[in-house]
Amino acid sequence: MHNVDEHLEELSKLLIKVVDDGASIGFLPPLKIADADAFWKSCETPEIIFLAAKVDGKIAGTVQLHLCTKPNGTHRAEVAKLMTHPDYRKKGIARQLMHEIEKRAHLEGRSLLVLDTREGDPSNLLYQSMGYLEAGRIPNFARSETGELDTTVLYYKNI
Repeated sequence: MHNVDEHLEELSKLLIKVVDDGASIGFLPPLKIADADAFWKSCETPEIIFLAAKVDGKIAGTVQLHLCTKPNGTHRAEVAKLMTHPDYRKKGIARQLMHEIEKRAHLEGRSLLVLDTREGDPSNLLYQSMGYLEAGRIPNFARSETGELDTTVLYYKNI
């Protein structure tokens, strides 16, 4: 996706919907539209690549690739903000987005991908099924909407 502004309203509504649905992607509900808009606008940088999946002309999901720009890390990238609209889950969209972002990482000369996700979330099964290996867990990593602190699981994959 090249132009955030062209799809800003739809992207922001997607973000708000998945956050309201309980996704642990860095935000807590209620997420204001202005904050969602600001987030998407902040993604328009050369080191962030993001892809969107469309179903019947509507954005059904997105994923980002954050390219490491440190001199010792130009071989790696972080997969971030994988989200699928609740109406489109269990249709293979997240898996397809992951395949596409891995292809893009390869084209960018990246051979190591890292990511993290909340312990117990269904995304753990997706990442494991795609060959991501658990590197460890960090307790009390992210605050949930209830105020509890959740564990995050770190994964990596050589591509």
